[in-house]
Amino acid sequence: MARAYLGLGSNVGDRERHLRFAMGGLSRVGTVLARAPLIETEPVDCPGGMFLNTCVCLESALDPSELLLAAMRLEQRRGRNRTTRNEPRVLDIDILLYSDLVLCEKGLQIPHPRMHERGFVLEPLAEIAPNLVHPSLNVTVRRLLAGLKGAAGK
Repeated sequence: MARAYLGLGSNVGDRERHLRFAMGGLSRVGTVLARAPLIETEPVDCPGGMFLNTCVCLESALDPSELLLAAMRLEQRRGRNRTTRNEPRVLDIDILLYSDLVLCEKGLQIPHPRMHERGFVLEPLAEIAPNLVHPSLNVTVRRLLAGLKGAAGK
């Protein structure tokens, strides 16, 4: 069993309901060990309304590719159609971390390549795993978030 950390977001329709749907679907492919509170954030590189975001820790027997397919199926079942890059999202599920794996394949990069630059990811992730170490940067989530907040204040 592996421990994966996933970022969830929605900025279309009943955002909270979409996120609850995702968590229910994820609980069918593993055990949700922790879920961060929902936070509302401005869209980043994406048109549309405000996002609701959260992070979950999922223990699962799925390998990273299988987990990605399961996440994409949940997005599709909720009505997400990937037609253009950075479009508004009914549901977005990203694999942020998968145990201490570092992986770079076509269509799947772990750790998520921009997670350390995104407050909407680090803030909820720090709620459930502040001492989790980013396997490529060798820095805790708490320190990544503090560095991001410090850079924003400059």
